[in-house]
Amino acid sequence: GSAAVQLGKAAGATVIGVVGGKAKARAAEELGCDLVLDRTAEDLVARVKEFTGGRGADVVYDPVGGDAYAASAKCVAFEGRIVVVGFAGGTVPAPALNHALVKNYAILGLHWGLYAAKDPAAVLACHTELTRLADQGAIRPLVSERVPLAGAAEAVQRVADGTTTGRLVVVPSLPDGGAR
Repeated sequence: GSAAVQLGKAAGATVIGVVGGKAKARAAEELGCDLVLDRTAEDLVARVKEFTGGRGADVVYDPVGGDAYAASAKCVAFEGRIVVVGFAGGTVPAPALNHALVKNYAILGLHWGLYAAKDPAAVLACHTELTRLADQGAIRPLVSERVPLAGAAEAVQRVADGTTTGRLVVVPSLPDGGAR
């Protein structure tokens, strides 16, 4: 999510961030979201429609699936696109294709790992562009915590539970027991 926000802003998009909780809302605001919605406390569909003057979102980035996808379909604009990146929520949605037809929106799957085998030149081009944006300061990975190797299992569990913001980086322990 933090990468999607930064890339959207770098591309000049108006970005609506959907988060789960106040701590994540603060991080989304700091990353530059034009509107931050807390899915645990707000009616996402109504707020997106209100913010966009009834149009809906032109592009929806969905790494969650399940109920988040269902809300995305209600929020997407006529001739918009829903980019499905994963199913972190644990449920793979079954999109209502009649709904996609009625609103003329596209459902696009993005399996980044497949590009290494199918289109390696695209990987290089993306790396080059991401490096350029990082050099300009337009993007910067959000690393919220560095965890010693001994804490890796617990860190992975926190990521799976959705209680983290940004990335956790596991680092080898130093001889004195600290993290690098």
